[in-house]
Amino acid sequence: MVTLAEVAQHAGVSASTVSYVLSGKRSISTTTRQRVEESIRELGYHPNAGARALASNRSNIIALMIPLRTDMYVPVMMEIAIAVATSARTHGYDILLLTGEEGPDAVRRVTGSGLADAMILMDVELDDERLPLLRGTDQPSVLIGLPADTTGLTCVDLDFRATGALCVEHLANLGHRDIAVIGEAPAVYERHTGFAERTLDGLRTRARELELRLLHRPCEGGYDAMAATLARVFDERPGTTGFVVQNESAVEPLLALLRQQGRAVPEDVSVVAVCPEQVATQASVRLTSVAVPAQEMGRHAVEQLVAKLDGRGSDEVVLLAPELTVRASSGPAPVRS
Repeated sequence: MVTLAEVAQHAGVSASTVSYVLSGKRSISTTTRQRVEESIRELGYHPNAGARALASNRSNIIALMIPLRTDMYVPVMMEIAIAVATSARTHGYDILLLTGEEGPDAVRRVTGSGLADAMILMDVELDDERLPLLRGTDQPSVLIGLPADTTGLTCVDLDFRATGALCVEHLANLGHRDIAVIGEAPAVYERHTGFAERTLDGLRTRARELELRLLHRPCEGGYDAMAATLARVFDERPGTTGFVVQNESAVEPLLALLRQQGRAVPEDVSVVAVCPEQVATQASVRLTSVAVPAQEMGRHAVEQLVAKLDGRGSDEVVLLAPELTVRASSGPAPVRS
């Protein structure tokens, strides 16, 4: 294992100069810094994490709080987490993954222990219990999600309100007047999870403006739950010709049930989804969809956080504009006799 002294000898400088280059605590000439950095690269030197933390008062670790609940679509959460980890590594940070449903206790554990230099929080609720603690600490943080009150917070998210509006507009332009929304599991709305609530608000507001009839039904996902939900939709609104799905586990059961009922997609019924690109393109009918930009969300969150750690950042809300991709699942509304 290469030591700091060996790096110093290779670069022709003192050990303290190498230490200053690594910590940034003292001004070093550009020529000397470049020589030390070249020696570090050639020798493959990696500073001891504990010693580095003591010297710099930093752990170079970012805590990522991502509660893995049974009612959430875990693959998209993990895709965001991987994007966070990959982006953080390019900035010299590692990720501490906290997956428990600890709420405020997890925030207290991180801020009180020095486990990490900063935090990224996911699965954000409109009135999230973690927010007062974030506002009361000097430790930098970024939310991937949007609470009701963003004062004193930095947030990154897809603009889910605009996403809902975009889905409604697409179906309205195709002539659909009765639209059903197959939503997330009921518990997601009971927690007032931000992305689900904001999508629904966008759907309802735009439907009202366009004078469309819109029905929202939460669904646990899976075949049996989707069958019961679909039966209820057609019982309450027999003329429904447009569906918006924000529930990845309900996509294939919905398409299968529509086929069994003799309802062709998109000739009789159109389906638009809010989901990862992979879900849309691999469905039995390629879905018109608004993609969840997991990679972009993770990267933006890390960039905002690193800027804060470097003293360059400020509290702001970054909303990524939704993009709707038209595929095989949406078409003109059927002509009623």
